[in-house]
Amino acid sequence: MKLSLYQRLAITVSAAFVVIAYLLLSWSSALAEQSKHQAEQKLHIELATHLANDNPLLKDGVYDKPALENLFHTLMLLGPAFEFYYLDPAGNILTYSAKPDKIKRKSVDLAPLVQLISDQQNMPIYGDDPRSLSGKKIFSAAPIYNQGNLQGYLYVIIGGEIYDSVFAQVQSDQQLQQHGLLIIAALVLVLLLLLALFRYFTVPIRTLAKDMEKLKQNKFDSAKLSLVKWQQNDDNNEVQVLGNTFVEMVEVINQQMLQLIENEKTRKELLAHLSHDLRTPLAAMQGYIETIALKGDALTAEQKERFLATVMRNGQQLKLLIDQIFELAHLEDGQVSVNLEPFPIAELVHDIVAKFSLKAQEKQITLKVTPQECSDLVHSDIAKLERILSNLLDNAIRHTPSKGEITLRIEQDNNQVTVSVSDTGTGISEQELDYIFDARYRASNASEDKNRHAGLGLAISKRLSLLLNSDIKVMSRLGQGSCFSFSLPRLANS
Repeated sequence: MKLSLYQRLAITVSAAFVVIAYLLLSWSSALAEQSKHQAEQKLHIELATHLANDNPLLKDGVYDKPALENLFHTLMLLGPAFEFYYLDPAGNILTYSAKPDKIKRKSVDLAPLVQLISDQQNMPIYGDDPRSLSGKKIFSAAPIYNQGNLQGYLYVIIGGEIYDSVFAQVQSDQQLQQHGLLIIAALVLVLLLLLALFRYFTVPIRTLAKDMEKLKQNKFDSAKLSLVKWQQNDDNNEVQVLGNTFVEMVEVINQQMLQLIENEKTRKELLAHLSHDLRTPLAAMQGYIETIALKGDALTAEQKERFLATVMRNGQQLKLLIDQIFELAHLEDGQVSVNLEPFPIAELVHDIVAKFSLKAQEKQITLKVTPQECSDLVHSDIAKLERILSNLLDNAIRHTPSKGEITLRIEQDNNQVTVSVSDTGTGISEQELDYIFDARYRASNASEDKNRHAGLGLAISKRLSLLLNSDIKVMSRLGQGSCFSFSLPRLANS
C-alpha cells in the first residue's frame, strides 16, 4: 500500500522521536551509572585493606567465625551501604553478616579480586554479588595472610542490597523530574523538527502556487513566463508528481490552444475557398436560368438545350461539392461506424476499374490491374475501401495526360496486402508532398479540366484510411507521376 505524504511525515517524525529519545536515555543512564560506580569504587578502594590491617582478627590471619560475624554485623550497622564477606583462597564464602536465605552463591570468582588488588587504574571493576545468581557489583578487596601464608580474602561489596533499596526510593523522585524535563525537551525537539520538515515540504507547494498565480495573471499563456522545472521520475514524492503534472498540463493546454487557433485559421480559409467554389456554379446556373427566363421565346431549341445542359452540369458539380463537404465534416466528427468483413480484394479493384474505364477511354488513358488474378482475402470495410480507391483513381485520371497509363497493383507481404495506384501523370514536387492531404490544398502543377473540383478527395481518403487502421503513403516525382499506396490485414486462410 502506497503511503500518503501525511502518513510518511507522521511515521518518520514518530520513529525519529522514539529512536532518539531511547538512545539518549539509554546512553545518559549508562554513562551516569558507570561514572557513579567508578567514583564510588575509587573512593572506597582502600576500605578492605584498612580493615584487614587495623582489625586484630584479620591482621593476624586468625579465622574465628563467630567473632568475624559479630565484626561484620557491627560494620554493617556503621555503614549500611556495605556488605562484608570472608573468602577462603579458593573463593568460597566462609563468613558473612546476613541471614542465610539472603546468600544465593557458595563462592565468587576471584579473577576480578586479583585484578583490582594488582591494578587499581582501570575502574570500575565488577565482582560477583553473593546475594544474586547473576548480578555484579563494585567492590573493595584485600588479601588475608597468616605468617606469610594466604588465608583468604576480605570481600566488601560497595552499595549493597540495603543501599540499592534506599537509593531506588530516592531515585524514583529524581527520575520523575528527569522524565518531565526529557518530555519537555522532546516536545521542543519534535516541534522544531516538524517546523523544519513542514517548511521543507511546503516550499515546493508554495513554488507551485506562485507558478499557478503567474499563469493566471498571464491569461494562461505559458509562452510569456518560465515555469519551474521539476525533478522527473520521482513517483514517491507527491509534490514533484503534482509539479510535473501541472507543467505537462500547461504544455498540453497550450498545444491544444495553438491547434485550435490553427484549426480556426484553416476553417476560415476552407470556408473562403468553398464559398468561392459554391458561388461559381451558382452564378453560372443563375445566369443561364435568367437568360432562359428572359429570352425563352427568342432562343432556339438548340440554345435552350445547351443552356440547360450547362445548368445540369453546374448543378451536379454543386451537389458533388456539398456532398464532399458533409462527408469530410462527418469524418472529422469521429461519428463514422466501421463494418469489417472478409472479401476478395481483386474483385473490388476490378469493379472500380470497370466503373472508371469509360472516363479513362475518353482521355485515352490505359488502366491496368497487376496481377490480373489474385485470391487474397482482406478484412476491412468494403464501402469505405471502395470510396478510397475511387478517389485515388479519379485523382490519377485527372492528373494523367492523354496516352498515359494508370496501374492498380496488389502485393502480398506476410500478413498484409498492399494496394497501390500509380500513374504517369504530372507528379508532385517534393516540397508539396507533406500538404497534399490537407483539405483544399492544390499542387502548383495541378491539372485542370472542364469541371471544377473541390480538392477534398485526398483529405477524405486519408481520414477513411485511418478509420481502417491503415495510412495512405505517397511517392512522387515531378513530371514522372505519382504512386499512392496503403496496406490492409490479410486473412490467414487466403
